[in-house]
Amino acid sequence: MEQTSQEEIWKSKFGEDYTLRNDYDNKGLDEVYEKYLNISRTAMNQEFIGNLDREMRILEVGCNIGVQLINLQEMGFTDLFGIELQPHAVELSKQKTKGVNIIRANAYDIPFKDGYFDLVFTNRVLIHMNSDKIKFALKEIVRCTNNYIYGSEYYADEFTEVKNYRGKDNVLFKRNFPKLYSELFPELKLVKEKKYKCTFNDDVDITFLFQKNK
Repeated sequence: MEQTSQEEIWKSKFGEDYTLRNDYDNKGLDEVYEKYLNISRTAMNQEFIGNLDREMRILEVGCNIGVQLINLQEMGFTDLFGIELQPHAVELSKQKTKGVNIIRANAYDIPFKDGYFDLVFTNRVLIHMNSDKIKFALKEIVRCTNNYIYGSEYYADEFTEVKNYRGKDNVLFKRNFPKLYSELFPELKLVKEKKYKCTFNDDVDITFLFQKNK
């Protein structure tokens, strides 16, 4: 697939700057979530996937330096993988993580076989994907999991572009991502979803968990 303009942006200094702004340890990640959403990331994960097998194989799509994977590791999950487009983030992840497998790849061509993972998840990554091509990324996510899909993304009732995101247009989009999954892949069963209101503006995050019907 031809590289999208969004991929070009995230592979550039714009993406490197994002990585530098979000260089948290696990404690810092929880504090940021508590500040912005009134819930820690650990508590959110516990609510959605806390009852799942700690030995299940998990992939994060768009993992940046691996902070979300470190959070899962701290919760006891042991078989963790990540793919990331930003070269600098992948290199930095090797310093930040231990026992986590992070490689450079993109969501439109995930380099793992069908059903290789028990759970595939994204965290504020789908919001940055090309609106015309996102269905291909979702298809790859669905292809690579044999069971669960987990996500946390910015929410809007209707597709909405956020203009002038850090000086750029066409890089941030809100929508009803669970609805999009359900429309494209009727074989998925929505297990749980929940909206979280931002503490200082009208933004809303939506977190969701799907399971494949077997």
